Amino acid sequence: MFKQLLIAALCLLATAVPAHADASLTAQETRWLAAAGPVLAYSQRLKLPIDIIVQPQARPGDVPFAMGYDGKRCKLVLSMRGNPGAETILETVPEERRGVLIEAMTAHEVGHCWRYVYGVWHALPAGFVETAELRAGNDDMLAAAKAMREGRREEGFADLVALAWIARHHPDSYGEVHGWLETVRGTPPAHGSAHDTRAWVALAREPAAFGRAATVFDDVAGLWSEGLLLANRR
Repeated sequence: MFKQLLIAALCLLATAVPAHADASLTAQETRWLAAAGPVLAYSQRLKLPIDIIVQPQARPGDVPFAMGYDGKRCKLVLSMRGNPGAETILETVPEERRGVLIEAMTAHEVGHCWRYVYGVWHALPAGFVETAELRAGNDDMLAAAKAMREGRREEGFADLVALAWIARHHPDSYGEVHGWLETVRGTPPAHGSAHDTRAWVALAREPAAFGRAATVFDDVAGLWSEGLLLANRR
């Protein structure tokens, strides 16, 4: 099974280290990609255009596992080599339980890709009325506040996708994953940041909160809209 999941991930591998370097994956990268395998295989079945990029050396401040975009393709970027904080987010979790969390993190990133590919990045649901007026000292600060709010909404959607995936595929682990995500999102500086998704995470305390639509992305539509209303009042 491990080999099958890793193969699913490697099928998406577009760029690794330079040709003159050791082109093999590290044990850490192999473990993360194998854990991500089920979500990546699902994305292949849905024909989401995802490539995996393995950075030869992480730069200061690089997120170890993140989704980027180039043209019409999504890029899942691993920046783990030379990154001492690559697994800081998992340090409170026993090693044997980290796989399901990596799977949830992959679903989160693929949720971002889905929004981007379908042209709804930063778009609000039909009929949603913006009622919260942002105020700032100048135009630059106002633009930054609006960008932060848009980012927070996308992070809320992606967090719900992660939880909906776990509800579908690992229901026995749902409480563990939800509790971990709740802790991560509650860690300062959370309030008002782009990762302040607590309004959405709180709505998904139980797996029954999600529907069973055609895709895991459709499962979260109702909760995401509900969270938008709650976050709009804050």
